[in-house]
Amino acid sequence: MVAATSQLKQSPTWSKAVCHTATEFGRTTLPILSGSIPEGLRGSLYRNGPARLERGGKRVGHWFDGDGAVLAVQFAQAGATATYRYVKTAFYETEEKAGKFLYGGYGMTPPGALWDKFRATKNAANTSVLALPDKLLALWEGGNPHVLDLQTLETIGIDDLSGLQENLPYSAHPKRDPKTGEIFNFGITYGKTGAIQVYRSDATGKVVQKGTIALDGLPIIHDFVMAGPYLLFFVPPVRMNPLYFLSRIKSYSDSLTWQPELGTQILVIDRNTLEVVCRSEAEAWYQWHFGNGYVNTDGDIVLDLVRYQTFDETNQFLKEVGNGHTQKAATGKLCQLRIDPRTGRILELTQVIDRGCEFPVVNPQETGQFSRNTYFSIHRPGIDPQQELFGAIGRFDYQTATLTVADLGENRYPMEPIYAPDRVHPEQGWIVTVVFDGNCDRSEVWVYNAARLEEPPVCRLGLPSIIPPGFHGTWQPA
Repeated sequence: MVAATSQLKQSPTWSKAVCHTATEFGRTTLPILSGSIPEGLRGSLYRNGPARLERGGKRVGHWFDGDGAVLAVQFAQAGATATYRYVKTAFYETEEKAGKFLYGGYGMTPPGALWDKFRATKNAANTSVLALPDKLLALWEGGNPHVLDLQTLETIGIDDLSGLQENLPYSAHPKRDPKTGEIFNFGITYGKTGAIQVYRSDATGKVVQKGTIALDGLPIIHDFVMAGPYLLFFVPPVRMNPLYFLSRIKSYSDSLTWQPELGTQILVIDRNTLEVVCRSEAEAWYQWHFGNGYVNTDGDIVLDLVRYQTFDETNQFLKEVGNGHTQKAATGKLCQLRIDPRTGRILELTQVIDRGCEFPVVNPQETGQFSRNTYFSIHRPGIDPQQELFGAIGRFDYQTATLTVADLGENRYPMEPIYAPDRVHPEQGWIVTVVFDGNCDRSEVWVYNAARLEEPPVCRLGLPSIIPPGFHGTWQPA
């Protein structure tokens, strides 16, 4: 009986990274552990994620509530260097000084007495990054982005991008047109009903056009897709109960309810006018992330996404990740949709692979256009998805309909794969990821040849401290 109880309480290997309170470090030269840095890999990898899930002996309510920290890995001819810094938001600084949590977040209400419950919700700045010519934005979809120095990662302050109102949401999934440099993004605002605020920015990030699209109820939308001249939003059947949230009876996360009878709403937007082309409805499902979209030769929109059967299963699993133990399995499957842009009707829905995966990405030079390959995090074969995080990187080739997997081995956990185009040979590229190796309790940077993902990494670099698993990142060419 004692042995059984001990076994039940044993923490999974990945929890040593997730529950680790990160330590900052300044610019540090990274040792090469194996292989060599490719000659054409020149630029910077930026990654963001929750790096602190505990204060004063208390844990956050959800993995999404952790304080954001940004890692920068810069590849140059002389070698690779890395810098790691917390995003010093006003909320972070106040809680750091107090030594305890003071604010609510996605999955937690503000602690303290009744009058303390109505403090502002913390902008954790922990979800993604957007690299602009002269600054780096740390993104959190519930408010304005924070500006960081591209080299030092010093936090400079809040940025309204010359067009956002104070605290107006700016999502963590902007889409950049590789031909024009334009950046499209959105934010969800709540009133009596919800609305999508759609933004078009120039290459510097300055907002130059805005549109407002009314929604039914108060939904949650995390990502969207750009496909040629269109922007597409999929509104899942998840609605927020404002009474619970505004009264602070429940957190934002706990105020969300899955209502499958509403179905999934599809909005097709003209990216030039930011106006609705059409609306349609489909069966109920939930998605966090899209891969890419394009318009095919028949004029139909084709896109891929990771689809879940319900919101509750994936949200609960992510909540449990923040506690270091998971009991709820949440398996998202890569699917491809073909849509009529005149009506928004789904013409075809195909499940691409039958293995749990997430974080689909493509070559950034192909955003909004046809992309042959989609890369993603994927489960290793034979593991229990209820207990394990992703331990492999996958590539699906839509031309040959083949799946290629880079299996990192037992107790190794890669973050979202980032595609870095080769500077010398733009027709090829590299997959760069940050890996926690639970066999030796350290974090590393791994580089794969994107075309030969099944082969061992071409380079492994050592990081000076453990980097807790993050959500999203980006590549900025030199």
